[in-house]
Amino acid sequence: MASLNKLKNVIMLAFDWILYGAGATDTCKVTVTQPRLQEVDYSMHTVFLACAFAASGCSSSQPQVLWFRFLSNRHEDLCTPGCTDHQKYKVHLSENNNSLQINDLTVDDNAVYICGIAFSDSSSPHSKQTGDGTVLMKIAEKQHSNGTVIFIFMIITSSLLFLYSTTVFTFFVLYKLKPKLLKKSGNEDQRAENCKISNGRKIFQAIAQELQRQRYA
Repeated sequence: MASLNKLKNVIMLAFDWILYGAGATDTCKVTVTQPRLQEVDYSMHTVFLACAFAASGCSSSQPQVLWFRFLSNRHEDLCTPGCTDHQKYKVHLSENNNSLQINDLTVDDNAVYICGIAFSDSSSPHSKQTGDGTVLMKIAEKQHSNGTVIFIFMIITSSLLFLYSTTVFTFFVLYKLKPKLLKKSGNEDQRAENCKISNGRKIFQAIAQELQRQRYA
């Protein structure tokens, strides 16, 4: 953060140098707003970085739009206001919004991009302001593939855990029901045995009665 604030001070000095000698209204005040982060998929080759601004007490003339890039150990002037590489960078301005178009996007373009707005016909110190910067992050294809593999691995793991939980629950239910099933089976066997004994007694009684009847006859 200290490095970024130091960079903004350097950029403001650059503003003063670029717009040195400009004159006019002292009441001009500019505020600049940028999104903090913009992530880009590895398959995208063009990106637009947004920058919104508001101006009060300034002239009706179009402001100058400047873009800077802050890398880990240096900063670069991309468009001040003319772009250093017209094929790589292009500025779009409409009313109170502007954007920086970056073509042929690679992971080497990951950096902090700072937008500046300046009314060159004003001598007010508030007529030249910069935003807090947008962190551009393009995800490499390898990182994207790793994320897909991790996602698939998580799905498989969740499925296996679900099957494991279902199996454990099934065994638990069967363990709880086993005594009842055995008791029920034992009761059925006992009833069958009792039925056999009862049938045997009836047959024996019938034979005894027949023998007794033949004896008296």
